[in-house]
Amino acid sequence: MSELSDLIICEYCDAVYQRPRLHAHQRANCRRCGGVLARPHLFHVDHLLALCLTAVLLVVFLGVSPVLVIQTQGQAHPATLFDAVWALTRGPTDLLALVAGFSVILVPLVQVALMSWILGFAHFRQKAPGFRGCMRTLTSLSPWSMLEVFLLGALVTVFKITGRIEVLPTLGLAALAGLSLLIIGMAGRDIHRLWDELP
Repeated sequence: MSELSDLIICEYCDAVYQRPRLHAHQRANCRRCGGVLARPHLFHVDHLLALCLTAVLLVVFLGVSPVLVIQTQGQAHPATLFDAVWALTRGPTDLLALVAGFSVILVPLVQVALMSWILGFAHFRQKAPGFRGCMRTLTSLSPWSMLEVFLLGALVTVFKITGRIEVLPTLGLAALAGLSLLIIGMAGRDIHRLWDELP
């Protein structure tokens, strides 16, 4: 078992290597495909848990805080993430609303919930019940999270339609940017180390 734990598999081409010992700022690349095999971890498990709790707070904040405020004819129209998805259901864009709701709201919610569950137990050096399924679900959901795409779209909207109508970015947009960065960083390689670190 200890010999197997010393092996590492390239996630891109399935080549198997002996796990390298890395120092700060070093990384190991696959000889066959050039993919990144391993790099030093920046955060301890407790740091990841703190970042995850921050992500939970940002999710709650995004649920009630508008991402943009549109001002027309002296009236302000705040728009939350839910408002943006709900607006797509009006008209012939029902399918787009379904995809947006799945990738912008549901997937990030599930990712944050699974990471909280896993890291909460990891804080006590234990594997959470359903650890394997949770980790596999996190990996399979990663390509479906489109928060960063929504963030980019919101920024482009602010710049493109400013002048015709007044569009004001709010703290919700900053929270969206922070949540996107946290999910990208944590759901990627950083949380995968728990496969090796937890007994």
